[in-house]
Amino acid sequence: MANGSKNWDKQLFTILPEVENAKTKEDFSLILENWINSLGDVKETTPIIQSKDIKYFDKNFDLSWASNSKVFSKSLSKKLKFIEVNRYQGKQYFVQYDPESDNILKFNNDVKYPDFKWTDKNLRILTLFRYWNYVQYFFPYKYQMDQKWDITLEKMIPLFMEAKNEDDFYDAMQRLTVKLNDSHVTFYRYSDQDSNKILNYFPAKCKIIDEKIVVTEILADSLAETQNIKIGTVITKVNNKTIKQIIAENRDLIAASNEAAYLNKLTESALSGYSDTVELEFLQDGKYITKTINWYDEHDSHRNEYKKGAKTKKEKFKVLENNIGYVDMGILNVKNVPDMIETLQSTKAIIFDVRNYPKNTNYTIAEYLNPKPTEFVKFIDPDLSFPGRYIWRNGVETCGRINPEHYKGKVILLINEKSISHSEYTAMCLKAAPKVTIIGSQTAGADGANARFHIMKGFQTSFTCYGVFYPNLKETQRIGIVPDIEIKQTIKGIQEGRDEIFDRALQFIETGK
Repeated sequence: MANGSKNWDKQLFTILPEVENAKTKEDFSLILENWINSLGDVKETTPIIQSKDIKYFDKNFDLSWASNSKVFSKSLSKKLKFIEVNRYQGKQYFVQYDPESDNILKFNNDVKYPDFKWTDKNLRILTLFRYWNYVQYFFPYKYQMDQKWDITLEKMIPLFMEAKNEDDFYDAMQRLTVKLNDSHVTFYRYSDQDSNKILNYFPAKCKIIDEKIVVTEILADSLAETQNIKIGTVITKVNNKTIKQIIAENRDLIAASNEAAYLNKLTESALSGYSDTVELEFLQDGKYITKTINWYDEHDSHRNEYKKGAKTKKEKFKVLENNIGYVDMGILNVKNVPDMIETLQSTKAIIFDVRNYPKNTNYTIAEYLNPKPTEFVKFIDPDLSFPGRYIWRNGVETCGRINPEHYKGKVILLINEKSISHSEYTAMCLKAAPKVTIIGSQTAGADGANARFHIMKGFQTSFTCYGVFYPNLKETQRIGIVPDIEIKQTIKGIQEGRDEIFDRALQFIETGK
């Protein structure tokens, strides 16, 4: 199977009816034994010797199922153990992994079934099994899931078997992906019935605070003015559901590593839909007011001409009052770093705002912040010769260079739930320098590269594909980057037009506390 010489999907479709008809453990085991025998002999190989240079990460690794006497006969378990010991050591046909590639983890040779129909029970089961095995063997953080992946399989099989319509099937798929507890997980559905649907949006960015939705940024000024929406507007109900109800109802439908990331993702989901209007309850001056307002399609609600001052150019870096530098990491490019350092070199502190998605500037900046190369991260990669096992990548990644002229002032990193993936990696890198303080709130908890792939026609997804740890092996997944000083936005602060995380940074620079 591993070298691609067998049509493995066809094998599954052939064996499923026999398995369904098995009445006893013995019947079941005999079916599988006969099936394995029919595939050809597994040759006994020279014992596979583990290299002393390889250090394994085995928190995900568990083949105990193969010897489960409640499921398999002794004869079958013995055969499975023989296959494990004499496993295939050639190039894998169905999976490719290259940490230096843009698309690191690939499942290229699985048939995507261009004529896929949800009504085909075999294809529904194949979709579940295929995804489950992708995760079982190639998701580095399986051990951190809230629910054991084996139990997820047991609970999901009935949903896939009994799907009564296309919506049921895709709903099951979405619920399956959410069980990874990974903020990198995305789920895209493409089907004929969706082609004529237009998803409409609220004309502002929002944040959930204290079980309320608060407007934090206007995306389309004229549209927002029409509805009397402004920064600090508080929404308490959406279509007669409280925000608390919405939070509870969507937990199995939105993938996130932690609560901060979940609420961040939920905000847009709660304020978008396929209808033209939405009924919202607002809290204004201590009174609750219900209004029906218009949704807008994404093109309208985000279009530049609707946003006043949209042509105002953001500054990549600048010197603030009291000789403090500020850097917007979301727009700073590598080519801008030397000018940035030259401009801010004599400041008493630099604030690096990482509440965004940086542009691969971390290594270049680190050369100016560190007096010498400094270790900051370790990785684990999947072992394709023994799927399910992970290997610690050789060495520890360093940043910085020998630089006696490195920046001597205080360095502040600002983070929050918007900091995800490369943002978190950037924070890890810059934190390795002297005199660095992280201020803000919990990040999204999804470090490492994000692998994107199609499972079947109409279903595209992604998940984190290698593991990221501090040099002391401390985890970042789900936990996120832990701030030295924790501070969160409040409704009052937003309404007063204050950036409380930024203000806390200024306070720390001046007082050291």
